[in-house]
Amino acid sequence: MRFKRLLLLLSLLFSSLGFSQEMELSPLAKISLLTVGTGDELHSKFGHSAIRVHDPVKGMDVVFGYGQYSSFTDNFYLKFTQGKLNYTISAEPLSSFIDGYIIENRWVREQNLNLTREEQDKLFDYLQINYEPKNREYKYDFLSNNCATKIPAIFKEIYGDKLQFNYNHLREQFTFRQLLRQNLDLNSWSNFGIDLALGSVIDREAKPYELMFLPYYVYLQFPNTTLNGSNLSTTDTLLLAEKPIAENSNFLSSPLFWLASILALVLFITFRNYKHNTRHRGLDFILFLVSGVAGLLILFLWFFTDHWETKLNFNGLWAFAPNLFVAFFLLKKQVPVWIEKYLWLLLGLILITCILWVFKIQIFSPLIIFILITLGLRYAFLIYTFRSSKSTIV
Repeated sequence: MRFKRLLLLLSLLFSSLGFSQEMELSPLAKISLLTVGTGDELHSKFGHSAIRVHDPVKGMDVVFGYGQYSSFTDNFYLKFTQGKLNYTISAEPLSSFIDGYIIENRWVREQNLNLTREEQDKLFDYLQINYEPKNREYKYDFLSNNCATKIPAIFKEIYGDKLQFNYNHLREQFTFRQLLRQNLDLNSWSNFGIDLALGSVIDREAKPYELMFLPYYVYLQFPNTTLNGSNLSTTDTLLLAEKPIAENSNFLSSPLFWLASILALVLFITFRNYKHNTRHRGLDFILFLVSGVAGLLILFLWFFTDHWETKLNFNGLWAFAPNLFVAFFLLKKQVPVWIEKYLWLLLGLILITCILWVFKIQIFSPLIIFILITLGLRYAFLIYTFRSSKSTIV
């Protein structure tokens, strides 16, 4: 009985979408690439790619996309952080697809694909098989296995050497980090967080094919791709325009404002400490605790996740994980004698960070300049303080 209900549910689902596994396309069917512009939320900052199958004879107009996930997945946040979250292929009517982006105020463009009847059938069969419950899930990767990379990968798998990517339209080369920054405001928490979490491995130049981890580059590539010697796409239609809205940036909530404010506060307290031969234990505890927690998170992303993008992250030099434990020693009036040597080590690590930055081994967020000055200033003051026998503790 339960099995019959499942079959009934699946049949209703397929019929509502206008296709079934056994369905064949009519001669009037068209398949196209849909590209969606960027949105306001972080998960939508990089756009979206999908495939539209439209058959007016069969009454079908469905969009297949590889960017769906469920927040109800068991241990969702842990799997997402560890890089073990599975994404699925989705299928929905074009009308609901468009409605979603009307709400989000994102543009949608369509590029019709010049496919023969046989080539359409192969692609549609692949999508139907891929949409079966047993085949839907795939292991998501931010830069190498997402909604955009799936599109060219599928076409290459289906059509093999008959499909040729031409990269003559590309005029510049970019690193992965530069490509990510094209979609983000430099003075934003999202960009700051990405620069903090992703390591030096993304500071290499992306190969032409690798550019297509971003939907916009898939959009640029398909008109410069041939199938059996013919252009894969020759048309470009705007299905949904983006409505102009006023910029709503609030400098007071930006990382630049807060990091600069923290630097100013630490400068003020440090100056007063120097003037009165005192040390503010609470400030030292907070600085060491926060930098240590940040370092611990960086190490976790580096060594204990499946994300290749978070490897070799030298932010872990200035955000030094052992600071988390040293913070508790700095709460005491009398600190161990080794603290001074430890502080010299921290200053050395900040210097190494700057050297790696200068030689472009890793490109850091420009905003960490405020952090490096804040930490370096306080470390130098503490060395001076612990060498002075006149200091008192507050």
